[in-house]
Amino acid sequence: MPVVVGYIPTREGLAAVERAIAEAELRLTRLVVVNTGYHGDDAHPAFADPKDLHALAGQLAARGLDHEIRQPTTGAPAGEVLLAVADDVDAELIVIGLRRRSSLGTLITGSTAQHVLLGASCDVLAVKAPA
Repeated sequence: MPVVVGYIPTREGLAAVERAIAEAELRLTRLVVVNTGYHGDDAHPAFADPKDLHALAGQLAARGLDHEIRQPTTGAPAGEVLLAVADDVDAELIVIGLRRRSSLGTLITGSTAQHVLLGASCDVLAVKAPA
């Protein structure tokens, strides 16, 4: 059963990927990296460019890790995409990065992390970026 990680090109996204790599290696399983822009918008900064994904694929291959990188552009919110991929691959674990946000900010804008935490049918590991 694979490990799924939500990746965006930020400190939080990189922290999530590093932890997901460690979890996949520990569990001797495949890693599925998921990157999607804001509602599938490939112009949004959360949508990784091909150079980022190529570098990430090289890093995973160099470690000998069985992996797959998905970059869906369905227009769905990131949380829904992560949950759909996790269900599709029958994931054992979803790893997500967290960023600091005020309670009011979470209430007003919603939260991908909250959506994943509440909606996942498997375990979820939330990772904070190093200070």
